[in-house]
This record gives sequence, C-alpha cells and structure tokens, in this order.
Amino acid sequence: MRNFLTRKKKNKHSPSREFADLSEAEKNIIDLCLPYTMTGKTRLINLIRAVEHLVKNNIDGDIVECGVWKGGSIMAAASVLKHNSDYRDIYLYDTFQGMTEPEEVDISIDKISANKLFDELPDWCQANIEEVSKNIGLIDYPENKSHLIPGKVEHTVPENQHERIALLRLDTDWYESTRIELEYLFPKLVKGGILIIDDYGHWEGARKATDEYFEKNNIQIFLNRVDYTCRLGVKS
Repeated sequence: MRNFLTRKKKNKHSPSREFADLSEAEKNIIDLCLPYTMTGKTRLINLIRAVEHLVKNNIDGDIVECGVWKGGSIMAAASVLKHNSDYRDIYLYDTFQGMTEPEEVDISIDKISANKLFDELPDWCQANIEEVSKNIGLIDYPENKSHLIPGKVEHTVPENQHERIALLRLDTDWYESTRIELEYLFPKLVKGGILIIDDYGHWEGARKATDEYFEKNNIQIFLNRVDYTCRLGVKS
C-alpha cells in the first residue's frame, strides 16, 4: 500500500513540475515574450523547443509566421536563434490592423460564431506594424533578417516566394486564411521542418482547412496535441 501511494503521489499532476525541465535561458525567454502573446507558457515553450530542434539538427530554412499580434511568438523564436548565433530570415504575415472578417464556418469550440465576436469586437487582436516592430526590436535581432509583410494573407502569401521554410506557424484563426497558407507555404516546408497550427482545436474553420488540405493532397502527417487547440507536425 505504501508503494502504491508513493507512485500515486509521484504521478499526481503538480503545477510546480509543469515547467521544471526548463533551462534558465528558456525561462528568461518566456518571461520576456509572454506579455506580447496570447498563446500562454505551454505553447510558447513548445515553439522554443521546436526552434532549438531546428538549430541543433541543422534544418535550414526560413521561419514563417502568419498571424503575429504583438509579436510574442516570433520574439521567442528569434531569441533562440540569436542565442545560437543562427541568424536566418524571419517572415511575418499579418494585416497589422486586426482580424479579417470570418465566414460562417468559423465557429469556436464553444459554438460561438466568429462573425458575432467580430461584430462586437471589431478591433480584436489589433496591433499595428510599428508596435510589432518595436517589440521585436527588444530581441536585437538583425533588422535585415526580419521581414514584416502587411496585408491579408490571402493576397500577400501568394505574392511572396519562399525557397525553403524550416518552421511554419499558422495563427490566423479562420478557414480561408489557413487554407491559403497551407496551399502556398506547406509545399515549401522542408523535410524535417515543423508545422504549428495554433487554432486547430479552438476554431472549426482552421481545423476544416487543415484536414481538407492534407486529405486532398494525400499527406499523412501526425499532428501532435500541444494543448486543447495547438497542434504540431513534422514534415516527412
């Protein structure tokens, strides 16, 4: 009985253990970047570890993020790159004027229409390009390696060509934007490259666009559950 209770105690979830394996450098990155992202610690450390994996295994290619808000996620990625003196190109796609209009398919996990939220909060997730640029400047990443591309991704993504993408992070929430991002950017993701879809679990549109794309193109990829909404996959 004593051994059973000991094992049960060890297996019990403890908040203090959740991030016990983080290095001091990782903790510092989280402390710096957390105020500028809505993803939370779990998704942030997932991104940090993903970039560390790319660097450690010499997986070459751009870092591409669609849906930036205040820049917290890309600040974390850039911090890891800088720490390892790996100054690769970073591309940030966003309107820098808030969310684009959703469609009927864009419904939350709580069955709330995104159209309803958009009508009530037209300035939802708004952060202008000057603010984002200033925030990224806190990392002191080379300006010539950081590219902010304003506009709707439906227009800007097809206009920009990427030779190689090592990490593709999608966080634009809606069906149509996610569909376009996958159609144009996933083919450029290198073998061993990492795909992160932030809203797969929360927004039906993002999940539908993702599932349709992989089924249509007969792509078998395991999307690992980071938390209730975020998914991560490695391209084979």
